[in-house]
Amino acid sequence: MELARHIEGLGYDTLVMPDHFGARFALAPALVLAAEATSRLRVGSLVYDNDFRHPALLAQEVATIDLLTDGRFEFGLGAGWLKSEYDAAGLPFDDGATRVERMAEALQVVKALFSATACSHDGRFYKLTGMVGSAKPEQAPHPPVLIGGGGRRLLTIAAQKADIISIMPRSRRDGSGLEDADASPEAFTRKLAWIRDAAGDRFATIELNTLVQTVVITDRPREAAAPLATEYGMEIDQVFETPLVLIGSVDQIAEALEKRRERFGLSYVTVFEKDLENLGKVINRLRR
Repeated sequence: MELARHIEGLGYDTLVMPDHFGARFALAPALVLAAEATSRLRVGSLVYDNDFRHPALLAQEVATIDLLTDGRFEFGLGAGWLKSEYDAAGLPFDDGATRVERMAEALQVVKALFSATACSHDGRFYKLTGMVGSAKPEQAPHPPVLIGGGGRRLLTIAAQKADIISIMPRSRRDGSGLEDADASPEAFTRKLAWIRDAAGDRFATIELNTLVQTVVITDRPREAAAPLATEYGMEIDQVFETPLVLIGSVDQIAEALEKRRERFGLSYVTVFEKDLENLGKVINRLRR
């Protein structure tokens, strides 16, 4: 609750949490407490792993969070990507196409259950007979849906179904992490074209997001960018253009964000807790 108040005080709009096993808070109760501790801060999942819950349970949880936060919830949903987590929990880690298709079907079921009327569904992965959703969410017809990813199949579904799309590098086929080589500005441009083509007329209503991996405030930006160029397999100049990295003075970072909004349409930027204070300085600069 104290962290949520601090985040709100820094000027952030939304506090999001990932969905992983381990020594961490469960997503739902923590987000409800964060909203209770603040006056305007929105909260969200970034993102629920679809394979961890049946969609009937997920619909119940999402509707409950939205009601208890007075409609301040953003519903992020993903297909799952970290194989080690599946292995530890004894869950099968299916191929990417299967996981993405299952997530798309689950989203359809979840949305149907938000109506709080009897729902029957006969799909490849889920079968429901006369199930009634437990509650309608506060936000009608449902909280904003966020889907993130880097592959064409997932981004196509996001373009057709999501209100917010988080553009990221592709996950590796073996489930070990993200493809660092897929972080270039050219890759983001290509993915934006996929989204635009798949979304059609609804593209103008979609908000675009990315999760920035690091924010470095420095008066020696090229020195700070050098190790990242090696990590991502790109030239130093490209590091300053990829939406995954923010490096420079406060003014330089503010200018970079404005340029990325113009170039990529990115208006929603997420950072890790380690970068809260650094981006908070940029927020104050942008709001002057």
